[in-house]
Amino acid sequence: MHEQKDQTMAEHNELGAWGEEEAVKYLRTKGYEILEQDWKMGKRDLDVIALTEDESTMVFVEVKTRTGDDYQQPQEAVTRRKIKNLAVAANAYVKTYHLDVDIRFDIISIIGHRPFVERIEHIEDAFNPLLV
Repeated sequence: MHEQKDQTMAEHNELGAWGEEEAVKYLRTKGYEILEQDWKMGKRDLDVIALTEDESTMVFVEVKTRTGDDYQQPQEAVTRRKIKNLAVAANAYVKTYHLDVDIRFDIISIIGHRPFVERIEHIEDAFNPLLV
């Protein structure tokens, strides 16, 4: 039983890592500069940190990857607790690097099976942590 749980978790982690790579490829095609991937602060992490093409806005991107079996909307997958954790991590990132930039929180949903992306959905300004 323990081995099956470990295998399921490993597959979930591999799917998530693949989704993040696909999200980075997508963002680059849209002119974003990727600053960080999988940035960690304790148990909190930020999937992708990028700058918009005009370098005016830092974007913290939460990536949700699905095989298509799960029809939950990307916005529904980002809970209040997750938003709070993203806000704390983003605040730490901004303070760590003494940044004075506009920030935005996006969600990118990747649906597919490695190596085939069936659909990418990019929700810009998906949430404001101050309003949650």
